[in-house]
Amino acid sequence: MNETLQQPTFSITQSEALWQRALKHIPAGTQCYSKGPTAYTRGFAPVYLQRGKGCRVWDADGNEFIDLGMGLWAVTLGHADPRHCEAVERALRAGNQLSLMHPLEVELAEALAVAIPAAEMVRYAKNGSDVTTAAVRLARTCTGRDVILRCGYHGWHDWYVARSEHTGGVPDFNREITGCFEENDRAGFDALMSMHEGRVAGVILEGIQMRESDPAFLTHLRHETRKAGALLIFDEVINGYRFALGGAHERLTVDVDLATFGKGIGNGTPMAALVGKREVMQRLDDTFFSLTFGGETLGLAAALEVLRIYRSENVIGELHAVGARLHSEAVDAIRRAGLEAWIGVSPHEVRTVWTFGCPYAGCDPLILKSLLQQEILRRGVLWGGWHALCQALARDIEAQERVITAFHEALEVVSHAVACQRVAESLEGKPITPIFKRH
Repeated sequence: MNETLQQPTFSITQSEALWQRALKHIPAGTQCYSKGPTAYTRGFAPVYLQRGKGCRVWDADGNEFIDLGMGLWAVTLGHADPRHCEAVERALRAGNQLSLMHPLEVELAEALAVAIPAAEMVRYAKNGSDVTTAAVRLARTCTGRDVILRCGYHGWHDWYVARSEHTGGVPDFNREITGCFEENDRAGFDALMSMHEGRVAGVILEGIQMRESDPAFLTHLRHETRKAGALLIFDEVINGYRFALGGAHERLTVDVDLATFGKGIGNGTPMAALVGKREVMQRLDDTFFSLTFGGETLGLAAALEVLRIYRSENVIGELHAVGARLHSEAVDAIRRAGLEAWIGVSPHEVRTVWTFGCPYAGCDPLILKSLLQQEILRRGVLWGGWHALCQALARDIEAQERVITAFHEALEVVSHAVACQRVAESLEGKPITPIFKRH
């Protein structure tokens, strides 16, 4: 961990010093692997961010970047948005953790019930893993069954990580009662339903991941879960407040039993919500889901203000507009660099994820991504391989131009490295390390 690494053209000495201090007292050095240095070109990328404003962030050394990470998709208005800050500050000044319930709990539930198709009833939490796990537990309560079938990423709890390489401390039985299927894979889904016939409590998926789920596939899921007496759950932690307020289930008009929200619901303030049909949600009386901070008012106030802004300013339209521009420019930059066979982008303008292949024998796609990231960072854009967008970026044309220029220039560097078959040799730091390698 203390090895000497090559440095970028900008200084990251303060970041590196903080990282060495962290290793002494913080296991793995980070609270979230996706924010840690293994997610970026190690020794080149900054490790710590000090502050953010709008679509811009500044690291511990004072370097400025345009942020395409936006707090791991959590910030959709912008960092330190003044309207959001004022709402949170008002709540803080009034006392944010009182000894009884707060009227904001009722106000937000009523507002979400109007805004989100699935939200007949609402319960709150602090992060996406809280509410996806609550949804799974509630499905088991409602059905009296154990098996959960999942598609996509849904958090850190036992029921999810049981089928990953991160199984330390997770009892083996969790693997036996969890099944994994892929987007639009009807045959794979049907095989799991058949394998666990009479035992499936719920099916959870995002609805929109690398691509939009086929409507016929979603209709099939809805039909099969109803027939089996299982619940259909949409994880809207990323998709909510991005494709639509209700996320994928609203955009794709899917009748779901439960939906889970987090991230953008509070513009980065810790806040999450489990919503669903009344007859399902009422079974929470039989399912223990109780959090000291479930009714903490900073998150509630933030969520109410974010919802007000969304409903008065067409934030989603702005996200789609800037997303469409960056998506188009990314596709064009890849084409101009002659890299279409090895680098691509997913089709969605507000959930754009880059993909990587092997340009020649012996070249790891992760090395290719690391090199591209290195060169985009060099040009002042914090890029983790995706476009997480915010309203502030949609309104900042100069920032958009910087991102577009970074894409074009960085891809030209990568194109030259590929042509010379020197991708690994062009990397100035250690490559990205994946967090999850398999189901």
